[in-house]
Amino acid sequence: MTARDTILASIRRSLGVSGREAPRRKAVADRLREHPPGVVPARGKLAPKSRAELFPRLAAMPWQRERTLEVKQGASDGNDLAAVSHAFGAVAESGTLMLTSGKDNPTTLNFLPDTHIVVVDADDVAGDYETLWRKLRERFGAGAMPRTVNWITGPSRSADIEQTLILGAHGPRRLHVMVVGETE
Repeated sequence: MTARDTILASIRRSLGVSGREAPRRKAVADRLREHPPGVVPARGKLAPKSRAELFPRLAAMPWQRERTLEVKQGASDGNDLAAVSHAFGAVAESGTLMLTSGKDNPTTLNFLPDTHIVVVDADDVAGDYETLWRKLRERFGAGAMPRTVNWITGPSRSADIEQTLILGAHGPRRLHVMVVGETE
């Protein structure tokens, strides 16, 4: 018996299954047959104007007061110079932001614009990662987690190639964090 077989057997025992259950095999085969790879959610197929209506939290801000500011809402198309999003929370021990994807917080804002401005409520700053994970589970509940959770600790920096530091290789070159409100 290989190490892989031993591990899989241990998992099956813990789940109380033998691995030979026909209904389970059929369910997996059906899922693979019915769901092609790279499925695009319905909200990703909307027209740009309709997509903007999916992000109510930031849309409610009084952007119209700023006459020299061009405001676009929704996911980034890669041509934005700056983006504003809100963090689910932040971790004080490392200065890390936790951003969740969802209808009012598109993940593209975390990676495509050159400047990323993130708003986090002071009450949502936790001491450690575990506290923030617990809060996330409590808010979303079992089986209803966000599609993506991004941890951001600073602007994009990489020295992968020849140990030469490159800014913006994997995300924004600049990150600005605004902590708003007061803690209870």
